[in-house]
Amino acid sequence: MVINCAIDGPSGAGKSTIAKGVAKRLGLVYVDTGALYRTVGLYALRCGADTTSADEVMPLLDGMSVELKYVNGEQRVLLNGEDVSDVIRTNEISMAASNVSAIPAVREFLLGLQRNIAASTSIVMDGRDIGTVILPQANVKIFMTASAEERAKRRHKELVERGQSISYEEVLNDINKRDYNDSHRDIAPLKKADDAYELDTTGMTIDEVVGKVCLIIEQKTSAGDMSAEQIEPAPKRRSLSKLHLFIYGVVRLGVRAYLRLICRLRYEGTENIPSSGSYIVASNHISWSDPVYVNAAVKNVSSYIAKESIFKHPLSFLLKVLHVFPIKRDQTDRDALSTAVRYLDKGYNLTIFPEGTRSKDGKLGKGKSGVAFISHAAKADILPAGITVKKEKGKRKSVTVRYGKIIPYTSLGITGMSASQLRHARDMVMSKIGELIDIE
Repeated sequence: MVINCAIDGPSGAGKSTIAKGVAKRLGLVYVDTGALYRTVGLYALRCGADTTSADEVMPLLDGMSVELKYVNGEQRVLLNGEDVSDVIRTNEISMAASNVSAIPAVREFLLGLQRNIAASTSIVMDGRDIGTVILPQANVKIFMTASAEERAKRRHKELVERGQSISYEEVLNDINKRDYNDSHRDIAPLKKADDAYELDTTGMTIDEVVGKVCLIIEQKTSAGDMSAEQIEPAPKRRSLSKLHLFIYGVVRLGVRAYLRLICRLRYEGTENIPSSGSYIVASNHISWSDPVYVNAAVKNVSSYIAKESIFKHPLSFLLKVLHVFPIKRDQTDRDALSTAVRYLDKGYNLTIFPEGTRSKDGKLGKGKSGVAFISHAAKADILPAGITVKKEKGKRKSVTVRYGKIIPYTSLGITGMSASQLRHARDMVMSKIGELIDIE
């Protein structure tokens, strides 16, 4: 099945960044149509033409050729054989692109190239009229937007990182001008296709948006013609009783007080801990005490996955009281994964150490894919945590536990249970954990 995903939206909505991320995660070809119009705009400026004048731009089309090629999976744009991929990313070229894209002859000049690519290739194509004009039959259409201020902030950051000297106010002014021009022009104005899913990315991270788009693509292409309202939301889970949580809270505070007596304990990022509901706590693993350290600041009761061998101990019955269940190492233990999902559905958290074993040198290991599998299967978000222990002679050891921002399960980009998608999701989780650890 050929997948054509059309992503439209105003300037600065993050279409290109998201389209690239989705294409990489799902193994599709990314087509940046904006780069094509930027290339025409560049050529017009080089020729000294007024980019708002069809009479001046149209004669130039016969003297130019625009080609797309892919190098290591990255799109490159050739103008008469010259690679102009990097020089077309200035604010001046952005305005020129907006101007020439309103000229019918330019759109016709590039239309065939875009449709030929999509005819036989699974692609993600972004622009302003992909779902309405270029690929009206695309099986997935997404209209991506964000507030003008948010888009200007993103664009300004991008330009400054490229070494360009421009103020936020100038970028915001250009964004507003482009919005007006794009939505009021006679030829292919910016508008949402009737069958497109509207996605407001204001306040969302790149990973969150990529994951959401991947989920939409999977559900649209596997379930036929599904409406936007049918995109599956997170499930409503049972909650533990107030009495259960109260008793646990008293015990937790006692444990936390004890920990402060035996070590210099510090918690950071506690504002990222959800106040209710069940979720996965994923942390690095450096000592037997890690489950206690990482959960002493978490209000919800947790279940735990532990290696099978510790259940051979005579006191293993205590583990079951503490909601600890075994998993077989070095193989896929479906029973353990199913048990994890059941605990989450009952309202318990799940604490998991994706590395699968304690680190002997304190460095973060590669991790295993079980955390991604469970998150996807249970539709459970992930709270990343990082534990750092420092020992100084003559002092109590210092233990710092940091909590990162919640990783929504939809941001993992798992549309099935393929090994490559699970590995990618695992790597994302491990990367977030790694950001929370002090590296000496």
